[in-house]
Formats: sequence, structure tokens, C-alpha cells
Amino acid sequence: MSQTDALTTLQAQIGQEVHVSDWLTISQEMVNTFADATLDHQWIHVDVARANAESPFGGPIAHGFLTLSLIPYLTGEVDPDKPRYAGLKMGINYGVNKVRFPHPVPVGARVRAHVTLQSVEEAKGALQLVNVITIEIEGVNKPGCVAEMVSLLYF
Repeated sequence: MSQTDALTTLQAQIGQEVHVSDWLTISQEMVNTFADATLDHQWIHVDVARANAESPFGGPIAHGFLTLSLIPYLTGEVDPDKPRYAGLKMGINYGVNKVRFPHPVPVGARVRAHVTLQSVEEAKGALQLVNVITIEIEGVNKPGCVAEMVSLLYF
């Protein structure tokens, strides 16, 4: 698919949900590994006994930024064997316009991403997409994260 064809296809999808991921379970091991990588060992994330006893959430919760960092995986952007767009040579995370964490993600919860295409435009040899990513928590009315992500796609 050429960039011109991709632009036409994507323009027709603006405002639509374009991807829903599989469920992913947030494990304590994931949270601990993220804490080690970011040096954020706040007890509400890594001290299970204390979080079970003292947390207003009834147990440990994932870091908000862990939830945010899972977006490339959940949206399928990191699997080179399964590109989301035919003919795509490279996709780059360009930035985030807005991020909110409406509800904490408890350790052990399952999450999945819903992707809605907000806009697409040509930008210096690439297509610039803005997607609204909503991280659903199974069984919870509020999402764990809502992010307006900006990506560049090169064909």
C-alpha cells in the first residue's frame, strides 16, 4: 500500500474504533520489573502486604506510567511480523497530546486497548496519526488510562 492509498483509507476511518487488543493480565512481576526500571518503588505498587492492609484500593496497583507504556504492545505497534498497515516501513511514537489515569489498575486485573482514530494528515514524508487510546479494565466502568497518542507512519 502506498502512502497516498493509506491516507485515503485512514481518512475514511476518522472517528471510528480501528483496533481492540486482546486482554493482558497485569502481574505483580510486571509491576516490580517496571519499578526497578524506573526506580519508582512506592509501596502502593510493590509492597503487597502493606498495600493489602493500607491501600484505599484494597491491594497493589500498577504504576500509571506502566499502563501508558503498554500502549505500543496493546495496539500491536511492536510486532514486525504483523504490521497494522500494509506497506508500512516504520512507525514512530511521536508524542502524547494528553494523558489521564481515571481509575487505578489493580495488580491481577486484565486490561485491553481500544483505539479510535482522531485524525490523519501528511507530514514530511510520513503520515501523522492521532489516536485516542482507552485502556479498559475488565469489570470496571472507568478506564485505567486515556491517551491521545501521536504517531508517524512511513511507507
